[in-house]
Amino acid sequence: MGTLKKEVFIGLIIGLLANIAGSYLYIYFFSTYNLEETIQHALTKDVLGNIIALGALLNLFVFFIFIKKNQIYRARGVVLATVISAIVILIAKFY
Repeated sequence: MGTLKKEVFIGLIIGLLANIAGSYLYIYFFSTYNLEETIQHALTKDVLGNIIALGALLNLFVFFIFIKKNQIYRARGVVLATVISAIVILIAKFY
């Protein structure tokens, strides 16, 4: 794997982890239920995409940290992770 692909892949993984962490933090701080119950309620009320979108806000901070450190290819990976999150949200909304 080339160094550019490796940097984008690292950014992708960090972006996906930041999205998962952001979703978890949202559930932890703003939900009265535990993680499993919140996900079940989100699935039944069709708001899972909203939780994923709120979790993706953490990618914004990671993106700007990579830009500030001049790690452009890792920042591209974070953008790719955000696009993947958007696709997952679309799938969750329509299926």
